[in-house]
Parts: sequence; structure tokens; C-alpha cells
Amino acid sequence: MALNRKITGAINGAVAAASYGMNPLFALPMYAAGVGVNSVLFYRYAIAVVLYGFWIKLFKKGSLKITLKEFFPLLFLGLFFSASSLTLFMAFHYIEAGIACTILFVYPLFVAVIMALFFKEKVTKTTIAAILLTFAGIALLYKGKPGSSLNIHGVAIVLASALLYALYIVGVKNIKPVKHMKPDKLSFYVMLFGLLLYVVNLKFCTELQIIDKPFLWLCTFGLALFPTIISLETITISIKLIGSTTTAILGALEPLTAIFFGVMFFHEHLTVRIILGVALILTGVILVITRKREKKAKA
Repeated sequence: MALNRKITGAINGAVAAASYGMNPLFALPMYAAGVGVNSVLFYRYAIAVVLYGFWIKLFKKGSLKITLKEFFPLLFLGLFFSASSLTLFMAFHYIEAGIACTILFVYPLFVAVIMALFFKEKVTKTTIAAILLTFAGIALLYKGKPGSSLNIHGVAIVLASALLYALYIVGVKNIKPVKHMKPDKLSFYVMLFGLLLYVVNLKFCTELQIIDKPFLWLCTFGLALFPTIISLETITISIKLIGSTTTAILGALEPLTAIFFGVMFFHEHLTVRIILGVALILTGVILVITRKREKKAKA
């Protein structure tokens, strides 16, 4: 039973990382068309809320009722998740997207530290090794422009994004009112409350940019389905089954999705550096998935 939980959790964590890695595939055409960050994220969350709400009510016949005790934790989780997305995109104005996404991967370290400090989770040598291996692999995948330099302000914003994402991952597993909530209900309210951030930023939608091209609408539906609905529900399932730290490390599979689409659809070439980076990431992920549970200390 424990093995099945671990396998199911690992599969969901991998799916979450892969689906979230599809974000640029749908977002970049919208940015190229002149749609602003807040408008892109508003459409992403709004469509996701409508689609997922109908799915839960009509097909899964699930309940979306929540108590006042559950309301505020869900509100904060939604705002943490949404603010993490917003700060990451803000950072793209100061540093390259590739290096920003590389720096973002400090979030597993944040998760491990938070779990150790506040929830007494032991940070094992295996966990540290897995984090180092996956971070090294992601660093190898980054292709910077010659002569480019880091902007401290941009780095600070990415670190804020990583911390917000880490708080979300830890909160899903450890906040009592939502700890045992069904993943679909939790994910729905994270999307719904996350949407509020963009409603406010767009001055209650008075500054929302209108999309008038079918292709861009297709992109918004892709954003709503893959990096939002599928990613959110599967990461929630993974966190509940295998824990916050392990799920965070599985997030290293995300850049592998970008490589896959780059090779398959954009005619990019595999280099020795990329192959080595992929090997390091997979080694770190396999290490954390196959690690044996440490024996509980005797009371």
C-alpha cells in the first residue's frame, strides 16, 4: 500500500511538472501579440475556474461547499500560488527567462528548510544530494546570451516567487483545515482565489485587454488546461501522497518538457551539455523517488 502511494504520488508529481513546463508554449505567442502579463494570467485563471467548476459539478458530481474555517487558508494558498506566477513573469523584465527559471528552482531548498524549521522534518543526505544534482542539471540546461549579466532586482523578484511557491507547497500538506480536503476542491479554490489578484491588478477588469483572434483564444485554453488545471490537481495529489519536499524535487522534470518540445517542434539540437544536464536531473529525481524510508527513531 505504501509503495502504491509512493508510485502514484511520483507519477502525479511528474505529470504536474511536465504540464507546468508547457506554460511558455501557450504564453509566449500571447506576449508576442502584445497581451500584457496581468491580462494573460487573468484569462488563464478565469477560464480554468469555469472549466474546472463545470467538470467537478457536472461530471464528478462533487461538492464545492467550504466552511469559514477552510475559507481563509484557501484564500492565502490561492494568493501565494498566484503571486508566485506574477512575480516570476515580472522578473522577465529584468533578467532572461532561462536564468529566471533556473533561479526559481531554489524552491525545493526553501521547502526543505521550512519543513525542517517549522515541522521538524529531517533533511536527509539523500534529499540534499537530490536537490544539488537537479539544480546542477538545470544550470547546465540554461543557455545564456554572451555578455549577459544578472540584475539584482530581477534575482530578488525570482527568489520571492520561489519562496511564495514553497509556502504554497508546504501549506497544502500542513495547514489542518485543508490538509485532508479533496484535491479537486482545493485546486478549484486556489484557482478562484488566485484569480482575485489579477482582478485587482486590472482595476476590476477595467484595464483587461480584449482577445480578438481565435489562435490567442486557443492559447488561453491551453494555459488554463495544462499548466493550471492539470498541473494544480496533480501537484496537490502528489503533495498529499509523498510530501512537500519530494514533490518539490520532482519539479525538476519541468525543464525536460521544454527540451522535448524544443527538439520535437522547434528543431533544437541535443548537445552534450544538455544530455548531461538531463542525466543529472533524472539521477536526482530517481534518487529521491527510490530512497528508502528511514526508520523512525525509538521513543
